[in-house]
Amino acid sequence: MVIFCILSCTSTTKKDYMGKELTKLQKEVTQNCGTEPPFNNEYWDNKEEGIYVDIIDGTALFCSKHKYDSGTGWPSFYEVINNESFETHSDYNLGYKRTEIKSSKSKSHLGHVFNDGPTEKTGLRYCINSASLKFIKKDDLIKEGYEKYLSLFE
Repeated sequence: MVIFCILSCTSTTKKDYMGKELTKLQKEVTQNCGTEPPFNNEYWDNKEEGIYVDIIDGTALFCSKHKYDSGTGWPSFYEVINNESFETHSDYNLGYKRTEIKSSKSKSHLGHVFNDGPTEKTGLRYCINSASLKFIKKDDLIKEGYEKYLSLFE
């Protein structure tokens, strides 16, 4: 007898974003491991300088300097700001193994990480849902309380 175990993306119980209600899409993505449509999301083609933070708790996750066009239609990064801000889980939801990434503090689903990123950098592609992120412009980092990340742009 062969038993197949299908492990899917782990869900979270957070219900709001720093005291504000999540949109239906933000909730579906961050709490139910959903995926937003490619090429039809807020940040896939954002070219502004700044950082991307967790929509749930504001943890700094990615810097625009590490963002690149992967051709997938989702924001893609080859590097994270701090490895400790993430946790990974095996995800077999589509019938094959992927590596899900979550914010380690809020436990919100962010997307997946793949080994097909730019080889001249890290070789990784963090494929992230815009709905799980909030973008903080470089010029607003001090005002928004993220001044320590200004050094990323030096």
